[in-house]
Amino acid sequence: MTDWLIGALGLMLVFEGLMPFFSPGRWRQTFERVLKLSDGQLRFLGLCSMAMGLLLLWLMG
Repeated sequence: MTDWLIGALGLMLVFEGLMPFFSPGRWRQTFERVLKLSDGQLRFLGLCSMAMGLLLLWLMG
């Protein structure tokens, strides 16, 4: 169980690093837009992200 959790964390870090590596200017602009969102909007984005992740995990299982 620990192996797949570490693998999933590593894969997440790879995906998180793609945009700042390939397009740092666009990543910075996107990050500045995210900072302007309200708490409710950020929570909604977090909820959607978790739901999509759980859906993907469910589809894989």
